[in-house]
Amino acid sequence: MIAKPSRTLDLAQELIALDSITPHDKGCQQRLAELLEPLGFRCETIASNGVTNLWARKGTESPVLVFAGHTDVVPTGPVEQWGSNPFTPTVRDGKLYGRGAADMKTSIAAMVVACEEFVASHPDHKGSIAFLITSDEEGPAVDGTVVVCDILEERGETLDYCIVGEPTSSHILGDMIKNGRRGSLSGHLVIKGVQGHIAYPHLARNPIHQAAPALAELAAEVWDEGNEYYAPTSWQISNIHSGTGATNVIPGHMTIDFNFRFSTASTAEGLEARVHAILDRHCLEYDLAWTLSGLPFLTPKGTLSDAVCKAIHDETGVTTELSTTGGTSDGRFIARICPQVIEFGPPNASIHKIDEHVELRFVDPLKNVYRRTLETLLAPGLLAA
Repeated sequence: MIAKPSRTLDLAQELIALDSITPHDKGCQQRLAELLEPLGFRCETIASNGVTNLWARKGTESPVLVFAGHTDVVPTGPVEQWGSNPFTPTVRDGKLYGRGAADMKTSIAAMVVACEEFVASHPDHKGSIAFLITSDEEGPAVDGTVVVCDILEERGETLDYCIVGEPTSSHILGDMIKNGRRGSLSGHLVIKGVQGHIAYPHLARNPIHQAAPALAELAAEVWDEGNEYYAPTSWQISNIHSGTGATNVIPGHMTIDFNFRFSTASTAEGLEARVHAILDRHCLEYDLAWTLSGLPFLTPKGTLSDAVCKAIHDETGVTTELSTTGGTSDGRFIARICPQVIEFGPPNASIHKIDEHVELRFVDPLKNVYRRTLETLLAPGLLAA
């Protein structure tokens, strides 16, 4: 299949060709600034510990609609297993292949081109348009979006709407968008025992045996019932390690890593307290270190979700499902300073995989949905083209 000429496709290919493996940007944001500045955007690079962030804004009035995303991509994996070089964008069989094609350089390209078209048609639009782009989403996410949000908060800059270009669609473009994400709370638990010879168990204390009833109770616990938007909170063990490797030694300790993906029906503090209560009830000697990597956020049905859903339906005929499933995203940081955050992008089936791709038939409709949303929110009373 020969790809039809497309400004969005060309820009997506240009970005994919830059091998911006996290936390490197490799010039992606500079290219975006070159395209945004002629439209009237004031572009600012915010660097933090080797991470590059772009904050670009056109206008000074409210409402402010922000397009957010990341230029960093995950490593390619074995290059020889790809059908083509992951950083040589390749069109074949009706798809654009390359690392970042779905996650999320096509979305970024679509956002920029949507703004080009919108500004050309509506030079006197109301409000402001902004871009918040980072190279630290696929990595630790400590020097990226969260840093920019802190700076914006310190400046007193208020945001009204944010569209994050994460690949949220399931099967076809627009069948699912995210109006929230669960929080992520991890625990590193060390159960302490007494090491000894396995033939003399009375002289030792086996931490595996001691921990087993507590772990069973933690696994069976109903942490909450969820709510209208969220499934119930989930507690899962990801790693367990104990023992010396010998068959005749009772181990002296047991290490357990676990994670909560929790809804707005629970709080991190409440979950931590309940875990400690269960461990204490079983009289365990332990150390437990907590890591809160993200709070849950939720945008109830309202102005932004209605605008995005309408744009999707008008462009594609698809009726959209609002969902809070999946992992965390930078939306968790933006939601602290922006009351309405929605994630919308292409299908996510190939993200982080060998031969990551996006179907060509979704590229320009994605751009058109972003443009239609701009028209609804910043050019009210005008019919979307």
